[in-house]
Amino acid sequence: MGAKGEQTRQLIRTKAYAVFAKKGYKEVTMKDICEITGLSRGGLYRHYESTEQIFLEILNGFLDRQQNEFQSKIQDHVPASVILDEILTRYEKEMPDSGNSLSIAIYEFFSNPEISKRENALWKQYLCSKEMWVSLIEYGMNTGEFKNVDPEAVFDLIAFSYQGIRMYSKMMELDKKTPQRVIKQIQSILAAE
Repeated sequence: MGAKGEQTRQLIRTKAYAVFAKKGYKEVTMKDICEITGLSRGGLYRHYESTEQIFLEILNGFLDRQQNEFQSKIQDHVPASVILDEILTRYEKEMPDSGNSLSIAIYEFFSNPEISKRENALWKQYLCSKEMWVSLIEYGMNTGEFKNVDPEAVFDLIAFSYQGIRMYSKMMELDKKTPQRVIKQIQSILAAE
């Protein structure tokens, strides 16, 4: 695929993200994506066969970017505490941002029995994300920046707190300090004295 084709695919994913964040996964149709992108049905289908394919690429793109971010910073010997602070600062801003949250769409997508049987994609994403976080936490423990903790337990705390707050922020108004309290607690669990 040429550069123009990849630009079109990126436009589709960017615009579709906004529709999925607003409507969830189940309510989005290829027609909705045609309307928001300005593409004809044929133009859209030249790039994607279904909303499922678009949604999976959006999710995989997030995972790939985060994995690259973790790996490159660890390889460049960026201090673990700096990596953690950058990511948690971003998470703190994202958690209450219900307008840009895909949490409901993710729930709808992965709760579809057809998708969960065929792909087991949610489990794969969980494992991939866990591997990234565990490597960061172990890196921090090895450099002495983090306390000796159970990296998998800390990952679960981070992942489920993040997604939980994102989900709840779509359904109700949250105390604006909730993300900050969660982030500070995660930092205190990890930060070496």
